[in-house]
Amino acid sequence: MASKFLLVAQREYLTRVTKRAFVVLTLLVPLLFAGFGLFVAKIAQSDETTDIIDVRDDSGLNIASHLVSTPQLQFLPVESSLTTAKQNFQKEKHAGLLYLPAGLSQNDPQGVQFFGKGNISLNKESRVQTALTNAFAELKMQKSGLTQTQLDQLRAKVPLNSVSVDEAGKEKDSNSGVTTSIASALAVLIYFFIFLYGVQVMRGVGEEKSSRVMEVMLSAVKPFDLMMGKIVGIAGVGLTQFLLWGLLSWGATAVVVPLLLSDKTTKTEVVTTTPAGPAAAGPSASSSPLADGAAASAEQMNPAKRAGAVGGLVEMVHKLNIPIWTIVFGFIAYFLGGYLLYSALFGAVGAAVDDQTDTQQFMLPITMPLILSYIVGFTVILRNPDGPVAFWMSMIPFTSPVAMVIRLPFGVPAWQLALSIGLLIVGFVGTVWVAARIYRVGILMYGKKVTYRELSKWMFYKE
Repeated sequence: MASKFLLVAQREYLTRVTKRAFVVLTLLVPLLFAGFGLFVAKIAQSDETTDIIDVRDDSGLNIASHLVSTPQLQFLPVESSLTTAKQNFQKEKHAGLLYLPAGLSQNDPQGVQFFGKGNISLNKESRVQTALTNAFAELKMQKSGLTQTQLDQLRAKVPLNSVSVDEAGKEKDSNSGVTTSIASALAVLIYFFIFLYGVQVMRGVGEEKSSRVMEVMLSAVKPFDLMMGKIVGIAGVGLTQFLLWGLLSWGATAVVVPLLLSDKTTKTEVVTTTPAGPAAAGPSASSSPLADGAAASAEQMNPAKRAGAVGGLVEMVHKLNIPIWTIVFGFIAYFLGGYLLYSALFGAVGAAVDDQTDTQQFMLPITMPLILSYIVGFTVILRNPDGPVAFWMSMIPFTSPVAMVIRLPFGVPAWQLALSIGLLIVGFVGTVWVAARIYRVGILMYGKKVTYRELSKWMFYKE
């Protein structure tokens, strides 16, 4: 049994890793991810424009002078009538018009209006409201007799250093921005890869069933061995790709980038030394600013210095209290557990239908927990990684692959991690049992319209 199962897994693995598509995808995906990230960053930067808001102030409180402009929002007082101001801000292509009516009370400001072209975005409305609230607060403080110096002191920002304290009382620096970014990246990656490799299992089963290759294979292998061999083989393909992507990423950052920078440094040294001529040997040439700059660059590109920089990065990660090895272990464990759990169900769906277009009706109920965990992960778990929603979703096997990897960078108690992985294994065993019962009947069933009721009957057919 074991030998046949391993033969199927080996066949599945070798068939896929020797395909040209596997090689191309393995080489291109790191570049595509890097290019996609750069593209998103550029798009985000290009979208950061300054919105000009015209301000018509009839309140008599001189609120307009208290509105503070920012790099994203600039307030421009206007003197024309309200009707003319409405027309002008559109002609000038300004972002909007803020109207402060006459008789406005500083204690109960009612009737303030913000006119914008088309639908006003939530972000823009929030920024205007914040600036207006701050303006009224400053006006009230001025009315109370505070001087400008006292107002500036009241507005002074207080720097906050976040310190994480573990259960043993050990303190380390904390950076919520870094941990949130890592958690977001992990959630996207595990969601993407579970879908990618799970769908590969479903399509592989469907193609072999359609071509009747399945009937030949079943003459020598049991359905359960065939299903698990295919799932494990594709899991091996996924881990191989992870390993290659890790090596390629390391090579790109540790070897290629320094070589490219080193080439630039060499050119700088040539430009610096060429015009010096015989005088270059003198003390004045060696002490010129260009020579000093080139020497400093060369020193920075020294391998020992680069190693020191890498060590500094590792030290910074350590100071930020990011459990890097727990993240690596957790990501691999939840990728394998989530993949095995969902791919077993995907394989059962692929075996149950004759046409790939019929898989959609069965895909939605299977993928709903994964989609739900992805949405809740970004809306709830990232904001409160230790809350009850985060805890329970990281314990349910169908949602834990995404929910728990989001929590890992923030630190998860060892008992919660162990319990979650244990439940995921139990869930995987249960789904494999259900999928295997459907698979053994479905792969030999042709020309019959499959329904949920039919699938439930297949689960209880006797051998």
